[in-house]
Amino acid sequence: MPSNTWPPGTNATPLPAAPRSRACSRWTPNTSAGAGHEGIDALIAGAQQHFPGHRFVLAGTPDAHHDVLRFGWTLHGPNGAAVVRGLDVAQVAADGRLARVTGFLDRVA
Repeated sequence: MPSNTWPPGTNATPLPAAPRSRACSRWTPNTSAGAGHEGIDALIAGAQQHFPGHRFVLAGTPDAHHDVLRFGWTLHGPNGAAVVRGLDVAQVAADGRLARVTGFLDRVA
C-alpha cells in the first residue's frame, strides 16, 4: 500500500494512538469533533469502526501559508472505490504541532 494512505495495512489491526508529541489539541471533522488526546483518539476509533476496511488517501500535495495548512483526502472503500472526498485545514502551533484541524466534506457517494 502506498505510504500516503491511512490506516496502513488492514483495518483488522487498530492503529496505535498518535504520538502525543505530534497530536493536535482539537480536531473538528464535518460530522463530529474531538478535543484533547483522548477525544481525538475516540473520534478516529469511531471512524474506523463505522468504515471497516476503508482507507484514507492523501489527494494531491498539502499546501501551507504561514501557520495554516490545507490538504485534500479521499476515503476509499474495501473495493477501492472513492466514497468520500474532503479537505482539512489545520493551524500549526509555534512548536510545530498541529493546534487545530477542521475538516470539510466535498463529496459523499
